[in-house]
Amino acid sequence: MMEIIRCDKLSKCYSLGKTKVQALHEVDCSIAGGEFVAIAGPSGSGKTTLLNLVGCLDKPDSGRLSLEGKDVTDEKLERLAGFRANRLGFVFQTFNLLPVLSVYENVEYPLLLKGMNTTERKKRVLGILERVGLLKRRTHWPQALSGGERQRVAIARALAGEPAMVLADEPTANLDSQTGQEIIDLMRELNAESKVTFLFSTHDPRIIRKAHRVIRLLDGRIVSNGTEREMESLELTLAGN
Repeated sequence: MMEIIRCDKLSKCYSLGKTKVQALHEVDCSIAGGEFVAIAGPSGSGKTTLLNLVGCLDKPDSGRLSLEGKDVTDEKLERLAGFRANRLGFVFQTFNLLPVLSVYENVEYPLLLKGMNTTERKKRVLGILERVGLLKRRTHWPQALSGGERQRVAIARALAGEPAMVLADEPTANLDSQTGQEIIDLMRELNAESKVTFLFSTHDPRIIRKAHRVIRLLDGRIVSNGTEREMESLELTLAGN
């Protein structure tokens, strides 16, 4: 599979008053098209920071970032707005739906910004709402939906524009366990069907078990990068030595 994300020694530091916090330290990783990858680690490990860099929402202090074979490290964030709109989809733990728009309109909104014609917009929106099980709820307002339904709308919105990558930041954090499992299963099914790359920041073990591969961070550094089976095998080997 073609490499779609490549991080070479990415580092990022933030200032909290007079204190410097090293969020990421020389992170190296690559992700192929169609993968379902979890970035795992405790709070403060650098998961969201890495996701924000890949999502072109922030810039690294050093290192290189390539997306779909193009080095975007030195591009200004404003110049990457078109890339974000056309090639990336975002799913947030707080859903980030517009309360004044219906379910249909929330999913349609990014397509309007892209200038898509009415016929194609309608086809895309109705198609993805049917796939996530919300076609009959398309005229409802977000506040009339359950948490799981709101996250389904967010997933539909992220996929409506047919992005190359969907970036999800703790997508199950505000959901109960059963609803969270349903959302994970839905995203895994959509990944298998559409071959869109999914990259998560999470500490949810259910997502980690579903991932093709898990990139584990601790204090801004990658401590492991492989499948859960590989990690379990390594832990057993180390325990036996």
